[in-house]
Amino acid sequence: MQLTMESVRLAHVFILLVILHTFRSIGWSMAQNSHHGDHHIHVGVILDMESPVGELAQKCMTMAISDLNALPWHTNHHLKLILHPRNSMGQPLKALSSAVELLENEQVEALIGPQTSEEAELLGELGDRVPVISFSASSPFLSREKNPDFIRMTTNDNSQVEAIAALVQKFGWRELVIIHEDSSYGNGIIPDLLLTLHEGNAHVAHRTVIPPQARDIYLEAQLYRLMALSANIFIVHMSPSLTSRFFIKVNELGMISTGYGWIVTDGIVNELPVMDQLVLDSMQGVIGIRPYIPPSERLHNFSLKWRNNFFTNQHHQIPEVNVYCLWAYDSVWALAKAAYQLGPTTSMQKNDPANKLAHLDAIPSRRTGSDLLCKILRSHFMGLSGEIQLKNGQLQQPLALEIVNVVGRVKRIGFWTRSNGITTGLNRSSVATQSPSLREIGSISWPGSSLAIPRGQQIMPKVGKRLRIGVPIKKGFKELVGVELNPETNATIVTGLCVDVFKAAIDLLPYEVKFDFIPFPNSTTGSYYQDLIYHVYLQQYDAAVGDITITANRSLYVDFTMPFTETGAAMIVPIKTSRSTNLWIFLQPLTVDLWLVIGAFFVFTGCVVWTIEHSDNNEFKGPLAQQIGMAMWYSFSTLFFAQREKLISNLSKVVVIVWLFVVLILTSSYTANLSSMLTVHQLQSLPKGESIGFTVDRKLVMTDPINLPFKNPSFPPLETVQDYANALRDGSRNGGVSAIIDEIPYVKVFLSQYSAQYTMVEPTYNSSNGFGFAFPKGSPLAPDISASIAKLREDGKLHLISQNWFQNRSLFTNQDSATKVARLDSYNFRGLFLITGITSIVAVIISYKFRKKKSTTVQQHEVADQLAEEKFSAVSDTPLRRTSSKHIRRHSY
Repeated sequence: MQLTMESVRLAHVFILLVILHTFRSIGWSMAQNSHHGDHHIHVGVILDMESPVGELAQKCMTMAISDLNALPWHTNHHLKLILHPRNSMGQPLKALSSAVELLENEQVEALIGPQTSEEAELLGELGDRVPVISFSASSPFLSREKNPDFIRMTTNDNSQVEAIAALVQKFGWRELVIIHEDSSYGNGIIPDLLLTLHEGNAHVAHRTVIPPQARDIYLEAQLYRLMALSANIFIVHMSPSLTSRFFIKVNELGMISTGYGWIVTDGIVNELPVMDQLVLDSMQGVIGIRPYIPPSERLHNFSLKWRNNFFTNQHHQIPEVNVYCLWAYDSVWALAKAAYQLGPTTSMQKNDPANKLAHLDAIPSRRTGSDLLCKILRSHFMGLSGEIQLKNGQLQQPLALEIVNVVGRVKRIGFWTRSNGITTGLNRSSVATQSPSLREIGSISWPGSSLAIPRGQQIMPKVGKRLRIGVPIKKGFKELVGVELNPETNATIVTGLCVDVFKAAIDLLPYEVKFDFIPFPNSTTGSYYQDLIYHVYLQQYDAAVGDITITANRSLYVDFTMPFTETGAAMIVPIKTSRSTNLWIFLQPLTVDLWLVIGAFFVFTGCVVWTIEHSDNNEFKGPLAQQIGMAMWYSFSTLFFAQREKLISNLSKVVVIVWLFVVLILTSSYTANLSSMLTVHQLQSLPKGESIGFTVDRKLVMTDPINLPFKNPSFPPLETVQDYANALRDGSRNGGVSAIIDEIPYVKVFLSQYSAQYTMVEPTYNSSNGFGFAFPKGSPLAPDISASIAKLREDGKLHLISQNWFQNRSLFTNQDSATKVARLDSYNFRGLFLITGITSIVAVIISYKFRKKKSTTVQQHEVADQLAEEKFSAVSDTPLRRTSSKHIRRHSY
């Protein structure tokens, strides 16, 4: 019994030991699974928590962690990112010390958020220890060559310089001022910006550099210096904290007013949604550039979640998500995806807090740092901000940039793409849809609530000055320029081609120009047009508009625009209808080679018809001379009447039908061409000694066509079109002229009324440079008007304006078509000759084969007759029987 109780006791102890061992094994296994199943990635976050961007970016990264934890692939692999935020307070040294502390105490495997370029540049000194990801450090000075572990999850500042230069060029600004911060961020963009503006023919008149910590009194002093400059277009590139203080001072000094233009870079525009309303009120009318974020369902859901989050926290005003927040969100996702692809790794044990690191070199490199960096650099996915793909360690340039205008808040006014420039819209593929005109993009609200585009250096000396435009007073040729006085209002009405072109060119200018047309009175001395140019030279007129010819002498005194009319001069001669006295004119409609080809085909067709018909048709038999004559007779008579000789062969009928078709075409063409030659308007020739009239300052000067030195003027000024007609009607023998050489615009006006009696003939002389608008030397309007004229010509509007004044009028008669009728040659009818030739040759070949076959059949019949005759001869030698037998055999065939 005692043994039994001892056995039971031992059994209980054994069972207890087994149970304890089992629980211990299970616990150890669970601990091991727990330790190896969870994959923790410790990430350091260094932000300026006191800035709006830093505060919002941290919330976005927290939301990114929450969204990652909800993903199935993230849960199944126990991947978990743990963020360790630190406040740099916007100080680079504070950011560096925070990074060292995170590496030492938290064993972080990556750093996110050196918020400024200065912080990111200093954290690059950490070498190859951990990847450093920044979503806001955009200075071009940061590069992977200097900092191999630096990843820029934002765009480079240089990606916007082309868009800024496009805006400057679009608005026609030639001189401007650049204001930038004196820091790594502020100086990085300047080299590329200066180069791009220079390539766009924009001149940077001044560059102002402001320290980041500049006091308000320093800002005020710099702005006073800028106000003393003539340029009033400014490009601003500085940190948002400095921007806020700067524009408040700008507004206080009255530089946010009409006539000023301000462009800010994307670093400022991206933070406009989180700036104080006081700052926004001080920036009304400013335009800027920012990256375009394409809309997506994921972004929409995030925005709803963002608003719900702030609404739950009972914020009075829900802050708007800016692009930095989206890039911070996408940075966390890029890091998580890279860690997931890399797989679980063994994290280093934390150091003893008592054992502090003395210097940066003592910080050990992470074994997984380079692998994680490579995975991040290969990231390619669709994030909240759009397509995330890194190139050379930085986010690739977006497909489009937004152009915004500060009007109350921030309003989008257009887009810029590298391929299409400035556009008004994008399609779903972020491709430009249309390019806006200055009028369409001119709806911008500029400083001072003005809708007029600031003109920069091109502002006239007196604000609001109306230009005095001198126009010549003309009695005739009012299609070019006409000045009339309204008897009711006593207002001057100026019309004409030159005036319409000037108004159209003014409308294309990127700024407003007000002007008045002032008729130029008749000159008492010298040349009328030369006097008008001289008054412009003396700046008594701001410009001269009219039929003013560009000459080298006048260009010494004024600046001309590019010509808006045809260059050169032309000769006007009378037209007369005369009969030709040429004895052989009936041969002229056709060239010699065509006459020879036609004759050859007549002979060839006759030979073909004879070849086919002579064996069976008695009309083509007889002596050789008669057969040749019949063949030629039959062929040539097809020109005039139907032949009485009947054709037997169908082949010859086909040949003749095709030939008759060719003859019909030839005779019709010959008749039409001969009629044109006999009735054509021929220009009157100018025999030696006849006078030609040249116009010199609208006066007719006579000379003969051989000796060109001018004679004394014998005509009054050509004031009207009728003066032209009178001089030409009288002729050189009656005190007039036989021809007039004048500039093409005047020739156009004259021929629009007298095209039935006169025409323009060669030569066209290049002695005239066309009409242009005259401006005083150095006037900024001259090149701008020239650019507008070029635009009008490219768009076809210049031609439409011309047609409006000469609508439905025959201006020119081509001399070649009026005086010469092209002779017909064999090349014109090569198709017809080819058809009839092929038809005839095929018919001859078929006829030859048919006759050969027929000849063979006849020979066979003759042999059969001969054999039959010999057979019957053996039976009976009587002639009658032989004849009868032969007759019977032939009939049997």
